[in-house]
Amino acid sequence: MFGMIPFDRNEQNLFHYLDRMERNLWDGSITDTMQFRCDVQDQGESYLLQAELPGFESKDIQIDLNGSNLVISARRDESSEKKAEDGGYLFRERKIGSFSRSFDVSNIDTEQIRAAYKNGVLELTLPKKSAQQPDTRRIQIECE
Repeated sequence: MFGMIPFDRNEQNLFHYLDRMERNLWDGSITDTMQFRCDVQDQGESYLLQAELPGFESKDIQIDLNGSNLVISARRDESSEKKAEDGGYLFRERKIGSFSRSFDVSNIDTEQIRAAYKNGVLELTLPKKSAQQPDTRRIQIECE
C-alpha cells in the first residue's frame, strides 16, 4: 500500500537509511519537539522576522513580550483532531501539539512591533532602537 506514494522509490540508499534511522530513534515523535523555521532580515531601520507556521490560524498563535524576551508560540487544537481519529487511517504523520521560539529583543523598540499572519507565514516588523548618544559632561577638578 505504501509503495504507491508518488516519487517514492523503495531503493536501499543512504537517504532512506538515514530517514528510517531518524524515525526509529525518535519513534516518530520528532515533530513534537521541533521548532518552527524562522528567517530574520535586516532592513535598515528595522528587522523583518518571518516564521513558518502552516496549518495554524491566527487565533492559535501568541506573541508575548517579557522584558527583552519575545516568545512566539503556536498550539494546535486537539479536539478537532480527535474527532477524525476514527476515520480509518492507514498512515498518519500530522501531529498535534505546541511549538515555541524565543528571541532577544534588547535592541528593539518594543512599543512599535507590528505583526501580520498570511498564508501560513507570521511576519513581525521589529524596529531598531535609535542610537542613543552617550551623555557627555566635563568634570571639574577641585583645588584645595
